[in-house]
Amino acid sequence: MKELTFATLLAVFEEVFGRGLFWAMVAIAAIITVAYLYVLVRDRHMSARKFLLAQLFMPLGAVAAVMFVLRMTNSALADIGGPVDWIVLLGVAGAGAVGLAILVYTAQSLLRPGGDSGGD
Repeated sequence: MKELTFATLLAVFEEVFGRGLFWAMVAIAAIITVAYLYVLVRDRHMSARKFLLAQLFMPLGAVAAVMFVLRMTNSALADIGGPVDWIVLLGVAGAGAVGLAILVYTAQSLLRPGGDSGGD
């Protein structure tokens, strides 16, 4: 592989996760992103209380993302070798943490609209 292109990345992700699961994850991420943007536009501000609770879920998201990727690739933490492996693993953990925080904030805002003061 001489070049890293977008098509190559898609092929790799489809191979690792399977075509159906990969595109389902893309669709779910798109839906959550649209819902998050809707909440931000609707509320016109971020609730500090909801944001704090969402941040408390970040470690859970990081661990879940790493476990999911290790399961899908039939790997274990003992298989982690060089620095690139650790960088990729940290990237997966970071993406999982941020993703779960966005999901939790969005779910809170959609299920309980209103700011810190209890309603707008």
